[in-house]
Amino acid sequence: MKRREFIILTCATFTGCAEQSGSNQPISLKPVSIDAGSATDYASDGVYDRFHDAGFFVVRQGPKLFAISSICTHRRCALKAQPDRSFYCKCHGSEFDASGHVTEGPAVRDLPVLPTEIDGRGHLMIKSIAAA
Repeated sequence: MKRREFIILTCATFTGCAEQSGSNQPISLKPVSIDAGSATDYASDGVYDRFHDAGFFVVRQGPKLFAISSICTHRRCALKAQPDRSFYCKCHGSEFDASGHVTEGPAVRDLPVLPTEIDGRGHLMIKSIAAA
């Protein structure tokens, strides 16, 4: 994921950036982690949309557990998870596969995958940034 895409994604996720973006003041960003709960909550393959409004989906694909943007890379509309584990943008019709790769435009960029880790308690932590 490119730095610019990551910043756009996280600014869309946290309203503090949007509130500051209209001013000429520099935006101060700080790293944050979102606790997505116990990794065992995501034991079955599939897309979990509990954090859709926070800007990401949690996806389990076999042994892989990751977070992927819930915001379309075309015009930043909210995506909907589909029963086949793909993602659909109702604004302009872009489609993405379960790994976030564009399968149908107008979007041309894949969905950003957010950095994750399992902490010492066994919780899935989503790494992000927010306005200070």
